[in-house]
Amino acid sequence: MMLKKLMTGIFIILLFSIVNLACTFNHSNSSTMNAIAKLTKAPFGSIEGQEITQYTLTNVNGMQLGIINYGGALTKIITKAKDSSWGDVLTGFDSLSGFTQKANPYFGAIIGRYANRIAKGKYKVDGIEYHAALNNNGQSLHGGLKGFDKVVWTATPLAGDSSLQLNYISKDGEEGYPGNLKIQVVYTLTANNSIKIEYTATTDKTTVINLTNHSYFNLSAGKSPTIYDHILQMNANQYTPVDTVLIPTGEILDVKGTPMDFTQPKRIGDDIDKVQGGYDHNWILNKAAGLQEVTNVYDPLSGRVLTVATTEPGLQFYSGNFLDGSLTHTKNGINYIKHGALTLETQHYPDAPNQSKFQSTILKPGEVYTQTTVYTFSTK
Repeated sequence: MMLKKLMTGIFIILLFSIVNLACTFNHSNSSTMNAIAKLTKAPFGSIEGQEITQYTLTNVNGMQLGIINYGGALTKIITKAKDSSWGDVLTGFDSLSGFTQKANPYFGAIIGRYANRIAKGKYKVDGIEYHAALNNNGQSLHGGLKGFDKVVWTATPLAGDSSLQLNYISKDGEEGYPGNLKIQVVYTLTANNSIKIEYTATTDKTTVINLTNHSYFNLSAGKSPTIYDHILQMNANQYTPVDTVLIPTGEILDVKGTPMDFTQPKRIGDDIDKVQGGYDHNWILNKAAGLQEVTNVYDPLSGRVLTVATTEPGLQFYSGNFLDGSLTHTKNGINYIKHGALTLETQHYPDAPNQSKFQSTILKPGEVYTQTTVYTFSTK
């Protein structure tokens, strides 16, 4: 009798183990089958009679990238932390109303025709003086009153569900820039958790061009209200100092022994108070031609790491100095306060058309402007 009960018990245990193993196998299979790259889209409002769509790219790891065709703006970057929790590391808005509000500080947008500043909006091309629209303390900033961040782009999903192509034609004279400029930007979310941004442009008349993306990052995904504890390292021994209205003085200075030195990993909050107004400067990258890794940021709280590679000669590190908590329609009602996020804008140098020591930003007919930047996310 005891032997019969014992055998029955063993049978029940074995049966339970087999069922449990089958369930585990099925769950594993299901997860594997669902782990595919995909692209979805959803309405995101309308402006001036044009429909705005949000495109969401998802890679095989579950990372997500959101993009809208208004301003070509990134709307979300959802990545894992070291504890395997998911979070959105990108500042942004919950609706189109947020992106169209007057105070929007270029969240996630494509910037052009000329990223950063041109002194008093004046510059010369082929001996002719042009006047870019003034929109920032008597200077021209990020393309003027209606830069590429405020236009509707034509969006085309590409084969493979991992890339979105955006196109725009900037007409001759738009915002004070010569030439009909055809621009293409391709966003790709890769299987290794990288966001690749490829820019190309052509013109029918000699012009100036400097394109970038203006995403703001807080790698804690909202757990920390500032980026003071983020650890930043830049492969840059020099930077371009600026005057009181943030126009480069024309000097090129060494970072060694100054608060601008990030050649070794350094907590952003350590020296930020030593820089008048906070960081909003262009660093000259130590790099040859081609795509190279130039900077990385680490958030000890979440364990997230952001690495940046670019083909560009400069990088504008901005520490969110003008965020003041007044923006509306923010994600989950978050107050984006001063130093609440940072930007890493890969670019040519500010005011280059007026600075003989800086690399040229001239684009001529028959030439092709190209720029590639890759943001890669990981944990440690």
